[in-house]
Amino acid sequence: MEDLVIRDADVVDGSGADAYRADVVIDAGRIVSIVKEAAAAGCQRPRATREIDAEGLVLSPGFIDMHAHSDLALLRDPDHSAKAAQGVTLEVLGQDGLSYAPVDDRTLEEVRRAITGWNGYGDDIDFDWRSVGGYLDRLDRGIAVNAAYLIPQGTVRALVVGWEDRAATPAELDRMRQLVAEGLEQGAVGLSSGLTYTPGMYARDAELTELCRVVGSYGGYYCPHHRSYGAGALEAYAEMVALTREAGCPLHLAHATMNFGVNKGRAPELLALLDRALESGADITLDTYPYTPGCTTLAALLPSWASEGGPEEILARLTDPATAGRIRHDLEVTGSDGCHGVPVEWETIEISGVADPALGDFVGRTVREAADLRGEAPWDTARRLLVRDRLGTTILQHVGHEENVRAIMRHRAHTGGSDGILRGSKPHPRAYGTFPRYLGHYVRELGVLTLEECVAHLTSRPAARLRLPDRGLVREGYRADLVLFDPRTVAPGATFAEPRRLPTGIPYVLVDGRFVIEDGRRTDALPGRSVRRTPL
Repeated sequence: MEDLVIRDADVVDGSGADAYRADVVIDAGRIVSIVKEAAAAGCQRPRATREIDAEGLVLSPGFIDMHAHSDLALLRDPDHSAKAAQGVTLEVLGQDGLSYAPVDDRTLEEVRRAITGWNGYGDDIDFDWRSVGGYLDRLDRGIAVNAAYLIPQGTVRALVVGWEDRAATPAELDRMRQLVAEGLEQGAVGLSSGLTYTPGMYARDAELTELCRVVGSYGGYYCPHHRSYGAGALEAYAEMVALTREAGCPLHLAHATMNFGVNKGRAPELLALLDRALESGADITLDTYPYTPGCTTLAALLPSWASEGGPEEILARLTDPATAGRIRHDLEVTGSDGCHGVPVEWETIEISGVADPALGDFVGRTVREAADLRGEAPWDTARRLLVRDRLGTTILQHVGHEENVRAIMRHRAHTGGSDGILRGSKPHPRAYGTFPRYLGHYVRELGVLTLEECVAHLTSRPAARLRLPDRGLVREGYRADLVLFDPRTVAPGATFAEPRRLPTGIPYVLVDGRFVIEDGRRTDALPGRSVRRTPL
């Protein structure tokens, strides 16, 4: 007798094909048989130790979050309902060029400081690894959902070059290539960059191309947060397409949006650029989140020259009146490269979290609102926050366009990614709501995608990018990473006002055949492990 049979489910198998009714049998963490309704009518139905009546529910592969910032959250919070309750069974970590491996003692401290706003400083974490393999081994001790890892190019550059704005020497480039190769050999699935974040943004295209050659030779992919999502966005996308083509490396575009007023209605131009590249043989995918506002740190808006040298140098410049005046001019007049070349509009910058609880009154207000309450200029408020919070402040940036969001999610290369920052008093609701929002709002309510199309975007398409041979489809022999949801009620609970509410309509989620969500509640199971690169 098998472990589990899910009976009378409407199977949306992830391939894009029409749904069908079936009993799905699971044993030892894998799908061992699928008995379609027509076949079941004339034979004895499968039996198992446990049965679930799935009448009215859709059974699909578990969702793959192609852009997650759970690098420490998976270690800190065994519950991890933020993702498990959405039906996510695999997250891709190491995003935007900054994470916690490979490092030495110096670099680890610098990175912890630099991305406190993303993941917290990590006082509650035992950083007992330094290599990519060591981090993946740490995940293998047991986590809520599975996780893959991208080597963060900014961290590699910090380790070898430091935080200076200069070209790498030939010896430094050789060392970076070696570190990337080692990370891939240890199981990373590719390389990420944050080309509006220091120190990754200081890399010239020739340097990135050489690293991507290594990635391509191992069968990995390059995932850049490219140099602009505002002014010059199309040029920045084209730069990444050309760079990876020269390097012979697959490309996955991170949170592929077209933001700020300069890009309203311009998604078709981006999609035409990508279609031309795909038609000429390029290997390209992308991910998006189904919301218009973005989310980052307040410090990320600063110009690159002000961020050179790392966190302590940034704070020193902010406390010097003359230098702070130059920063303000770049932000408000010129258009900082950290703000994507667009002069900052303080009324669009909402404070979503602070590292120092004493600054909690700022959370939920825009910088302009907070400044008006204090009778001062918005820059003075922003500067005070940056210094007092030691760069740990996170923000929502309300600069997106709904028509662009809908157009991009329809594209044949599209996958889903939450870009979810789980820290802060008022995080972006995408951290808790991305996948049910796709299914509820954009499938059921708006019909932007069919259910079968949407499930394929969230399952088999990302599994193919990750080169996973036994995930992303409901197939015999595949791992039982599965989600059961009610297509009539599935919806995000998270809102901008209450961003940590869990979704509705997702009663069961299995990771490797074990329930992490059962009857709508989180179990204590920790079946997740690292998912490592499949060798060529």
